[in-house]
Amino acid sequence: MATDSRSEAATVLTRTLAAPPTLGEGRLVCIDGLAGAGKTTLARALAELAPDAVVLGTDEMLEGWRGLPGLGGTLEALLRPLAEGRPGTWRRWDWHADRWGATGVVHPVPLLVLEGVGSAAAAYDDLITLLVWVEADVDTRLARWLERDGEAQRQHWADWLADEAALHEREDTRSRADLLITTREP
Repeated sequence: MATDSRSEAATVLTRTLAAPPTLGEGRLVCIDGLAGAGKTTLARALAELAPDAVVLGTDEMLEGWRGLPGLGGTLEALLRPLAEGRPGTWRRWDWHADRWGATGVVHPVPLLVLEGVGSAAAAYDDLITLLVWVEADVDTRLARWLERDGEAQRQHWADWLADEAALHEREDTRSRADLLITTREP
């Protein structure tokens, strides 16, 4: 991605640490936006700058390709206990077996980063310290998608885009964002 992800991550970390805790004694960064826009790349760069942070990809919390509608409830069930100083849990989707797998546990931490489409539901907006929206044009996103997931997964692209658009319209995610990042191919 042409955007300097390390510089963007430094901005995210600085703004997050300057804000008061919102997740109990910790802070929550949600990196939301469009599929293939660079959310994971930004989250990885943030993890390099804040190695004690817990970074979770919400793709692992979806009930398959059409699981976006249920993600907000899953995340709220993870986050509300953390806000109360207790461990939160979440279920991992086994993409190969096409079924729910192991349950993950997250203990209260100073910085939790959720990255993925739908990671910033309005239902738990009060727990989000910084909401980052990442976007790119559709051709760039499709090229990244195919590079990452392969041509065999192309059949899911149209359905995913429709589900993603409906989710973001319902949640009004982009307009709620504290920081907007647009990525481009080099």
